[in-house]
Formats: sequence, C-alpha cells, structure tokens
Amino acid sequence: MKKIYIIGAGAIGKALAVFLSQAGRHVELLRSSVDNLPSEIKAFEVILNGGAALHASVSISTLNSHTALDGVIVVASKAFANAALASAIRGKAGKSPIVILQNGLNIEAPFVTEGFTDVFRCVLFSTSQAISDTVVRFKPVSPSPIGTVSGSGHRAPEIAALLNTPHFEFTAVANIQPIIWTKVIANCVFNSICPLLDADNGIFYRDENAQALAVSVVRECVNVAKYAGVILKSEDVIDTILKISRSSDGQLISTLQDIRNKRPTEIDSLNFAVVAIARELGHPQGAPFTNLLGELVRLKSKFSSHP
Repeated sequence: MKKIYIIGAGAIGKALAVFLSQAGRHVELLRSSVDNLPSEIKAFEVILNGGAALHASVSISTLNSHTALDGVIVVASKAFANAALASAIRGKAGKSPIVILQNGLNIEAPFVTEGFTDVFRCVLFSTSQAISDTVVRFKPVSPSPIGTVSGSGHRAPEIAALLNTPHFEFTAVANIQPIIWTKVIANCVFNSICPLLDADNGIFYRDENAQALAVSVVRECVNVAKYAGVILKSEDVIDTILKISRSSDGQLISTLQDIRNKRPTEIDSLNFAVVAIARELGHPQGAPFTNLLGELVRLKSKFSSHP
C-alpha cells in the first residue's frame, strides 16, 4: 500500500486523513505553513451529517522533516502557495504523483512547470469546516472527480481508488476541465457572495435575491469558459450551486472562514482568475460583476487583517 502524504492540515486535509486512516491506509499529514515542529501522533474527530463522529489518530509532521516523499502526494493547502510548495518538494517527490485538492483555474501550473511527471486535479464536491484544532464538520455532496492534467491518464482510476472511502468518495474521469470550470464558477459565487453577506452556504437556496446574484456571476463566467473552449450550460452550473447550497446549509465557505481568522484568501485563483482569462482571450470587459465582487472580497479581507 502506497503511503499517502497530505500536504495541508486544514479542514479538508484533516477530514481526508481521518477517513483514510479509518480505511486502513498509510497516511501522514504534513503542515505546509510552518517548519521545525516535532512529529507527533494526534487524535482527530470528524463530525458527519446527522451528528455521528469518526475518530482517528494520525501522524502529523512538517514538510522540512522529510528528505523524501515516496508515495502519493495530496495537496490540500491553499493554492496561493503552490509555486513555493512545488519548488520545495521538487527534490523530495521523485516520481510520486501529485493530486491537487484545491479550487481555482491553472493552479496546477507550478507543478507542471517544475517537471512533475504525473499531476492530477480533483474537484471537491464536499465541504469541511474546522470546529477546533482537532475537530472538523464534514458534509459530502457527491463523489469528487479526479482527472489527469499532466502525465499518464491511465493512473487516474488507481489514484481515485486509493483515496476513495465510504464517507469521502472519489471517482476517475476522462476529461476534468469542464468539471473544473463548473466548480470554479460555483466557487466564484460562494467565495464572494457569502463573505460579503456574512452568510452560510445555504443562502442561495433560501433567498431569491442571493440566488439572483449567483445567476449574474454564472452567466458571466460561463461566457468566459466558452471563450476558453469549454462549453457549459448556465442552468447546469446553477443546479450545481443549489445542490451544494442545500447539502451544506449552515456551513461556512472557506473564504469567509479565512477572513474571520485574518488569513489570506484564495480569491485570486477564483474571481480574478476568470477575469484574467477573459482579458487574455481578448475580452477585457468579459466579467465585470465577477470582478467587482472579487475586489470587494479583497477589500474586506484587507480591512479585516489591518483595521
């Protein structure tokens, strides 16, 4: 059984580590933002829908305590640090595949540039929220697809099977790009409107006005996807948003959690990434509302960090 290194000890990383440990997989959590902490075995709890809880003791260490990462490397840290992370693990990873569990467009580019041979993108259809340092609340929506962005496509089913567990399901797909775009557009909605309204994810199925704002973002972003050669239907993306909204009612989106905890957000790889692609493809005014929401989130994050 290959060892699974999960880089990023946030809410998703901890939940995945617990589920994999419960399933008998060899897993280790790696903190990505700190160095030189002693390795330890730590007990974590994941609260499921309905209130049931799973527990597991997981090995947790820092990235610089390893000279080699021989196995499967799952990246669950924040996407804004990918360039530094790809450089830091290049000499440690060998031929280990990289599986990116993050939101955003082109976030795999630093790993491809660094020459990693097998790079996979996973689109997460689940939410996880930290309750404390050792407790997270996890809500699945549907199986999370994994697809190849660099290297051999035939390994995607192997990677999906290795990560798949009853509570956190993964499945391999032949073409991940339409799914990436669909989820990015959904995240542009959740990660901008929810923080600005200071609302939980359920706001879109509960409130018609919030849903109307979401529709405006979706229509803009679907047009940008079309410029990039990815054809999507606005109705399908809106259905995805409503499905996520219902299933994660009461859950706080990561950007709102980051703002409240005075941490950097991932808005650059969401709203601003869509805007940048529109400009690169000759449509500088292709997503004005999406851009405005991104700017407001950026300001809210700035004022929260530096009152």
